[in-house]
Amino acid sequence: MKKILLAAVLFIATTTAIQAQFIQIGVKGGVNFANQTGGSDFNGISVDKEGITSYHAGLVAELKLLEKFSIQPELLYTTQGAEYKSAVQDFKNEMGYIAIPVMAKIYMTKSLSLELGPQASFLVSNKKEFDAADPKTFDFSLNAGLGLKVVGGLFVQARYGIGLTEVSKEADFKNSVFQLSAGYMF
Repeated sequence: MKKILLAAVLFIATTTAIQAQFIQIGVKGGVNFANQTGGSDFNGISVDKEGITSYHAGLVAELKLLEKFSIQPELLYTTQGAEYKSAVQDFKNEMGYIAIPVMAKIYMTKSLSLELGPQASFLVSNKKEFDAADPKTFDFSLNAGLGLKVVGGLFVQARYGIGLTEVSKEADFKNSVFQLSAGYMF
């Protein structure tokens, strides 16, 4: 009986240690350099687009599946958009999304990883300085970037996301964003 009890305690302790190494949860935040790619007219008005600087912040988890491979789902609030300049007027469109990227992380070294994956985003706010078009409420993009574990749980990331869906029915624009992030895994 003592051997069974001892085996059960060792099994639970080992399982707990393995679970702690299998998943990590953390927070991250950073700066977005956002723009919109695609057409050059908006409701028949020719426009020039310029990028905006905004932010992102949220939760991150890392599920270590193999020694050099992990899956990293995230739940972020992120703002994207662009500034439009035309002969008629200048205006800015800043859209806030709840973004859910799911990144495959391939570790090239113990601390440097290549990150690739899709992102689904849901529009939750739209700070527009004009009344031309209503944006679509769903955005889908592909992301690629690099991650670096600095020390302890501290990490930094650089990522580019290219939108695959149009932002609005009335304009042929897609979101594009370059993100610089810092975060901490607990």
